[in-house]
Amino acid sequence: MDRDELAVFLRDRRERIGPAEVGLPAGPRRRTPGLRREEVAQLAFISTEYYTRLEQARGPRPSREVLSGLVRALRLTDAERDHLHHLAGAPPAPPPGPPREVRQSILDLLSRLPGTAAIVTSAIGEVLAWNDLAAALMEDFSALSRRDRNLIRRVFLDAHPGGLYGVSDAAAFARDSAQRLRAASARYPDSPEVTGLVAELLAGSEEFARLWEAYEVSVLPTLAKTFHHPVVGPLTVNCDALHVQDRDQRLVLYTATPGSPSEEALRLLAVVGTQRMDV
Repeated sequence: MDRDELAVFLRDRRERIGPAEVGLPAGPRRRTPGLRREEVAQLAFISTEYYTRLEQARGPRPSREVLSGLVRALRLTDAERDHLHHLAGAPPAPPPGPPREVRQSILDLLSRLPGTAAIVTSAIGEVLAWNDLAAALMEDFSALSRRDRNLIRRVFLDAHPGGLYGVSDAAAFARDSAQRLRAASARYPDSPEVTGLVAELLAGSEEFARLWEAYEVSVLPTLAKTFHHPVVGPLTVNCDALHVQDRDQRLVLYTATPGSPSEEALRLLAVVGTQRMDV
């Protein structure tokens, strides 16, 4: 526990918050910037004396319950919360599970990528967001249940995975998926969703069980893949994945080489959308 740094951090964050931000009246005689110590203590459900000792670098190591109260009272961000825990000598507990909420700026970006098919996936392979071109190229994800939007479950357990098996790198994708799920299970050891998915795959897929037992965690990037699309035929795209670090998500972008037949096919798909012209 770094008492001195903890005291400075608490005082700094307390002085940054105005009373109105936490629903308190400012009052005519307020002389201190931000909140008063007793107000932070009240919001954190601890005694004023205890909080004062923390700010004076005289307090004992706070419990996780106290730290949670301080996070709430001081309106700390996720990064500030983790910093507070480290200063208090109590590293934050692992997150309960893979985040599913996609940041609004990422959602806006999906709609601003003409000529690019883009999806956002969670740490365990669930497609969380997509643009229209991705739906036309891969599958109409809006027509699927949340369970069926999990690409890892689809590649190992779905007897009729449709567009997912219509790619040139099915074996590499399966290996990559097992490795990513292995890494995610270490980051979210207490998540029922993660442990349940692993158990389901181990019970239902010999291929997954073999890959899981190999215990590989080194994921190689997929630079290109070919989709065998039922409307426009074979279509080769570049594949780039960007890590959205604060959400532990991946933004996957599929683009065609300029001037190639695949670029023309993508343009056609942008017009056709998810219509099935072959039926």
